[in-house]
Amino acid sequence: MTDMTVDALDASFAAQNVGQDMGAVQRPLLAGGGEPSGAAFEGFLRSGASVEMKAFTAVSGDAGGYAVPREIDAVIDATLKSISPIRSVANVVTVGSAGYRKLVTTGGTPSGWAAETDARGTTATPVFTEIAPPMGELYANPSASQAMLDDAAFDVEAWLAGEIAMEFAKAEGAAYVNGSGVNRPKGFLQAPTASTADAARAFGTLQYLASGAAGDFAANPQDRLIDLVQALRGPYRQGAVFVMNASTLARIRKFKTNDGAFLWAPSLTAGTPATLLGYPVIEAEDMPDIAANSLSIAFGNFKAGYLIAERRETVILRDPYTNKPFVNFYATKRVGGCVSNSEAIKLLKFAAA
Repeated sequence: MTDMTVDALDASFAAQNVGQDMGAVQRPLLAGGGEPSGAAFEGFLRSGASVEMKAFTAVSGDAGGYAVPREIDAVIDATLKSISPIRSVANVVTVGSAGYRKLVTTGGTPSGWAAETDARGTTATPVFTEIAPPMGELYANPSASQAMLDDAAFDVEAWLAGEIAMEFAKAEGAAYVNGSGVNRPKGFLQAPTASTADAARAFGTLQYLASGAAGDFAANPQDRLIDLVQALRGPYRQGAVFVMNASTLARIRKFKTNDGAFLWAPSLTAGTPATLLGYPVIEAEDMPDIAANSLSIAFGNFKAGYLIAERRETVILRDPYTNKPFVNFYATKRVGGCVSNSEAIKLLKFAAA
């Protein structure tokens, strides 16, 4: 017998004697007991054999219920906010600085008539008016602890970004209608108003038509709406829209002509707005309710009449350094707006005259 064979036999006997030296009783392993981690559960799935049985239940806490994790929805539902849709119908430009200016000509270039051989005199020069939309900066600076960001079951950063964007849209939409123009856009309802026609009214002043009664419509309200439409000159009526809030719209939807037909025409296809007297209706909750001397209905071509100038889209900066252990989400948006052509927007004032 060679040395190699003897060594192998000695190693085999030594392995058998280990248990005897330690006083342990040698017995075969249970089925699945020597399998790798997870194999026992796989055996249960395949054959139904179970190695160990435990009385765990999620009904009571001390019997295992505490170990069952609580599920929360990964998407947080929120109440919908009313966002003014003026941006969707206005003229939106992207600017490189807060010093944006726009030139508007009033009256066009004068011309004249002459015979074939007559001398041609010099005509007048067009009149320019400079428009400078007031601008302001929207900002928000919420914070969340790093532990919350690590442990929350939903995407906190994406949720905060969505909330900030929604609130910014709501704030700027309100400013386009009623903004004061001080560190924010100037709303078109804050522009000067007069009842005079375009030719006799100063540039920058909007024309209003009276409803015929203080805080209400007069008799035959459809006639007032027709007058409002026709007060806007033909070139601007292409692309014009009505703007009002839901309360005013609820009243107008009930108006009928003398033959019983509704002035309101509902939309029959998705994506197509309902119409009033053939023109789309934009529902803006920032428009005032009908009251004495209120300017509750606007009609005009906002693409030509209202200018929105924005420096950039909403920017969100994640700042984990300034306020440790909190993470700040600093969001900014610079935006401005004003009436750019006062002939392109008309207002209905609920007054006797």
